[in-house]
Amino acid sequence: MTQSKLRMLSQHQETLEKCVYCPKLCRATCPVSNALPSESVTPWGKMSSAYFLARGDTPLEPEHAALAWACTGCHACKSRCDHQNEVAAVLLDARAALSTERLAPEGAQRALAIARERDRPVRRSQEGSVGLLVGCGYEKHLPDESAAAARVVEKLLGAAPVPVSVCCGSAYRMAGDRAGFDRAADRFSKSVAGLSLLVVHDPGCARTLLADYAKLDASLPQVKLLVDLAEEHLARFQPLAGAPQVRYHDPCQLGRGLGRYDGPRRLLERVLSQSPLEFDRRRAEADCSGAGGLLPLTYPEVSREAAKRRLAQHEELGGGPGLSACAGGGGSFRGREWGRVAAWR
Repeated sequence: MTQSKLRMLSQHQETLEKCVYCPKLCRATCPVSNALPSESVTPWGKMSSAYFLARGDTPLEPEHAALAWACTGCHACKSRCDHQNEVAAVLLDARAALSTERLAPEGAQRALAIARERDRPVRRSQEGSVGLLVGCGYEKHLPDESAAAARVVEKLLGAAPVPVSVCCGSAYRMAGDRAGFDRAADRFSKSVAGLSLLVVHDPGCARTLLADYAKLDASLPQVKLLVDLAEEHLARFQPLAGAPQVRYHDPCQLGRGLGRYDGPRRLLERVLSQSPLEFDRRRAEADCSGAGGLLPLTYPEVSREAAKRRLAQHEELGGGPGLSACAGGGGSFRGREWGRVAAWR
C-alpha cells in the first residue's frame, strides 16, 4: 500500500470540494453511472475519489485510480451543475497525476500504444493554404466520411485541401500522458505551419485545438469546424430528392463542448427539406453515446451499454435512419444495432 498524496489538490481544491459536498444533483446526467449503477462512478464518486487521493486519505492503488478513467468527458454533469464545475477537466488532470504514479489502467496504456503507432513524421505531401484534419477516428473507422469531407471542402473553397494526417494528440491527454500530449501538440503545430486555414471535421479534435492548445500557447492557423464552413455556404447545398427523415444525435464535443446546436440542424433541414427528428433529450441535455474519453478501452462493457441505451431511446421513438456528427458516436452506433447511422457528411 502506498500512502501518499496525489499532486493535484491545490489547483483544483475548490472544484473538488464543490462536488464532494454536493448531494449528487447531476447523477442522472452521467452516461457511465447510468450504464453501471454504482455510486463510485457517478460524478460525485469520481470527484470524491480524486479528492481523497489528492489529500492522501485513500491509498494510491489501481482500484481507486481506475475511477478517473470512468468518464467520457461529455460535459453533461457540468451542464446540469449550478456551479458549472469542470469535472472532466479535473479528472483529466487526475489521470495525468495518476499516470506519473504508474497507475494508468490497462485500457489507457493500450490507447497510448495505439497513439504511438499513429504518430507520423511531419511532412507536407502537397502545397496549399487550406488544410483538412478529419481526425484519427474518421480516418481509421469511417473512411467514406473522410473522403466526403475532403470533397465538400474542395467544392466550397474551390481547391483540394491539404490533408493533415498528424494526430492532434488528444488520446495522449485522455490517457494521462501529459508529456506525450505536449510532444504531439508541437508535432502537430509544425505540420500545419504555413497554412492560413485549418478545417476540422471531428469535433473532439476541434475542441482539443481550440481549448487545450490555448493552454500550451501553441501556434496554429485559423481553425474552423467543417460544419461551420458548410453553414457559411448553406445556399450552395441542394436538397436531396426523396430524402428520408433522420433522427439527429447531438455529439457531446460539438454540442456541450463547442456550443454547436443550430448549425447542424439548419444544414440538415436544407439538405433533407425538413427538420430532423429529435430525441426527447437533446441539445445541452442530450445523452452521451459512451464513445468518448477512452471509455471503449477502459470500461468497454459500460461504453457498449451507454450506446445501447441511446439506441433504445431511438427505437422507442420509432427508429429509422439516424445521424451523428462525430466519429465516436457514429462508430459506436454503426457497429451495433443502429446499422443505418451515418456520420455527418
